[in-house]
This record gives sequence, C-alpha cells and structure tokens, in this order.
Amino acid sequence: MYGMESTRERLIESTRQLLWERGYVGTSPKAILSRADAGQGSMYHHFSGKPELALAAINRTAEEMRAGIEVQLSGPGTPVERITAYLRRERDVLKGCPVGGLTQDPEIMDDPMLHQPVEETFVWLHGRIAEVLDEARACGELDPALDPAATASTILAVLEGGYVLARAAGAPEPFGYAIDGVLGLLSTRTRSAD
Repeated sequence: MYGMESTRERLIESTRQLLWERGYVGTSPKAILSRADAGQGSMYHHFSGKPELALAAINRTAEEMRAGIEVQLSGPGTPVERITAYLRRERDVLKGCPVGGLTQDPEIMDDPMLHQPVEETFVWLHGRIAEVLDEARACGELDPALDPAATASTILAVLEGGYVLARAAGAPEPFGYAIDGVLGLLSTRTRSAD
C-alpha cells in the first residue's frame, strides 16, 4: 500500500511542477510519468485521466499556497506588518505565482472543474487581505476611510502584475518595485496621530 501512495504522490508532485513550468497542454501524460519515475499504467491506476490528476495537483498547490499565506497574515505583528510580511516573503519571482499563472492557461480557465480551485484561491486571498486591512482600520493603524475590499483588490493586482513585470524583464527587481509601491501607497493611508 505504501508504494501505491508513493507513486500517487509522485504523480501529483510531478504534475504540479509541470503545470507551473509548461501549462496544461505542455503537461503530457508521458512527461508526468517520466518526471514521476512511474510506470506507464500508473497514472490510470490512481486517476481517471489527466484532468483528474491535474485537479489533484491544482488543489494541492492552492492548499499549500493558502497555508503559507495564512502563516504571514495570522502571524505576529500589527495588521500592516502582517500584510508587509506576506508581500515581502521569499518567492521564486521569475517563475511567477503557481496559482496566478494558471489563469493564463486557456485549457484550465475553460474547464469549470480545473478553474474552480483557482478562482476559490483568489476569492479566499482577497477576503483574507480585506479582513486584515479591516482589522488595521479597527485598531487605528489605517485611515477609517480606507475601503478594505478595494484595497485588497489593488494589493492582489499589484502582486500578480509584479510577477508579470519581473518575468517580462527577466529580473526580480520590477516585482520588488511593485511591492515597494503598493506598501508606500498603503503607508499614506495610515491614520495620522492627533
């Protein structure tokens, strides 16, 4: 039984990597099996086909991303410090966002089953950032006039756009500038001391 779980895990992990590197179309069953070092029939032993395996891989990526983000957004510090920690956390900027990159894949976005975990992840992330921003307003760290939902959308747009700019430039600096910019804008919304 352990060997079956091990092969299943290798298939999921290989598919996750390939989806991030090559997209859905470029992730062939042959490439998955090769990277997973799995036998020819093993994919169909564990999954009904490539779509089901891709869904397992996307779900795993989304779950891990959420867990990592939650560490920063629920961690120590003020609400703005926690958002800053999330935005400044270590990333492989030139590879892009493992979930955000899936939005550029027409095969994933056209398949409701594969699209759903991508959409749910961004809805969750938007909601979590808005909650932390609202917490910052409530404790007086940010201006009470700040709109948490609109600001969360701005933060997400800058974050995902930062990946695009960095990849286009072939260098991580544009991502850093984008994060610096959104944090600078957020700092102008701090409540001034009376």
